[in-house]
Amino acid sequence: MCAIPAARHCVDRETKRDEMIATTILIAEDHTLVRAGIRALLEKLDDLQVIGDVSDGLEAVQFCAQHPPDVLLMDISMPGLNGLEATQRIMAAQPAIRILILSMYANEAYMNQAMASGAAGYLLKGATTDEFKLAITTVRKGDTYLTPATTKYLLDCRRQGVDPEDGPLAKLSSRQREVLQLIAEGHSAKEIAARLDLSVRTVETHRAQLMGKLDIHDVAGLVRLAVRTGLVSVES
Repeated sequence: MCAIPAARHCVDRETKRDEMIATTILIAEDHTLVRAGIRALLEKLDDLQVIGDVSDGLEAVQFCAQHPPDVLLMDISMPGLNGLEATQRIMAAQPAIRILILSMYANEAYMNQAMASGAAGYLLKGATTDEFKLAITTVRKGDTYLTPATTKYLLDCRRQGVDPEDGPLAKLSSRQREVLQLIAEGHSAKEIAARLDLSVRTVETHRAQLMGKLDIHDVAGLVRLAVRTGLVSVES
């Protein structure tokens, strides 16, 4: 008769120990003040532990390889390697990490591209503190979180008979989006080749293919598209 209470107490202790384990968080955001604000917000919330913050997608990939967090808060528009491409790389190597995309855009093809990249959720940067905590808790449990604003957009697209994946970036491969981003950030073909470990000729081929697919015939037009779709920010 004594064994049962002892077992119950043991289970209770294990449950409490599990509840005390904080969810580890990595923040990937290129704007210093925004990154600091997110960190300050998270450090005020119970059961969350920020283990690092980085300023671009490549740093996020490298950090996750050494110190994988439970949840990664990933901005989309970051220099060098954007959040979508970084998400793909991290998910290919460490699928257990739950990635929550942070975006300013509720009506772009990014939402679908983010989920196709392996993200577990999509949250607007204007979300309330309560929604922020809910989104993190939801993806940590293994579920998917889509902010209500993006859900409304999907429903509106469906009512209008529009495919939300028909945006211009949906036409591009992952490599082409990388090249487009670097072009829009002002890098030369030689610099892009060195960064992506490609030949200059290959970069020029990608640029020509981009212009063909997007029906844009100058670099200025590519830059405007990258800004309009949020691939790069005006501040980048």
